[in-house]
Amino acid sequence: MSAPHQSVAVIGAGDFIGAAIVRKFADEGFAVHAGRRNGEKLVPLLGGAVTGRSLDARQSEDVAAFLDEAEAIAPLALVVFNVGANVQFPIAETTDRVFRKVWEMACFAGFAAVREAARIMAPRGRGKIFVTGATAGLRGNPGYAAFAAAKAGLRLMAESAARELWPQGLHVAHLVIDAGVDTEWVRARVSERIGADALAAQPDLLMPPEAVAQAYWSLYTQPKSAWTFEQVIRPYGETW
Repeated sequence: MSAPHQSVAVIGAGDFIGAAIVRKFADEGFAVHAGRRNGEKLVPLLGGAVTGRSLDARQSEDVAAFLDEAEAIAPLALVVFNVGANVQFPIAETTDRVFRKVWEMACFAGFAAVREAARIMAPRGRGKIFVTGATAGLRGNPGYAAFAAAKAGLRLMAESAARELWPQGLHVAHLVIDAGVDTEWVRARVSERIGADALAAQPDLLMPPEAVAQAYWSLYTQPKSAWTFEQVIRPYGETW
């Protein structure tokens, strides 16, 4: 089997959405370099076309080195920034430390990822940079001051980058996930709220991680004549 001709870097290759993105692009023939906190949790993904390591996305030097590693494997075609940082605290209980940490993880780290991806891609005039957003980036809700501020900042940073980098041939896109992603924890919470039988009768009420990966693949395959900046995905039963 020949070596992949292009690489994909996934920043925030967690157990669910991130892992699904890694698998999807590896299946499509890319070399995938995966990074996350606690890199030992990447072991089930590693092997074949997938490499990875621990990564602190809040440290721009580490992000730059991580993307350089992906570029050394094969020319970097896509960077996905997929760091979550979702927390819920009443405003009076949101400490300075929590607010700053969430902003660093969900906003500043995204800026560092986009900047360093552009550093590599812009000289050759092609490449894609995709950023995972959330409903909180579109509207603030009680208990989510820190998360909403960070995700809104991430969204506008991505839009600014898109307006600057699209004319240079770089496709920057922001994917809003307006959904409960189907994990054991989310499924348990939804079951408590609507009942296990009701959830079983509506199998598409939660979004499988693979659906997010497929959305990213669809963005990746868009022709240059019809790029999307922002796409919102949600299950049919989600209120909005």
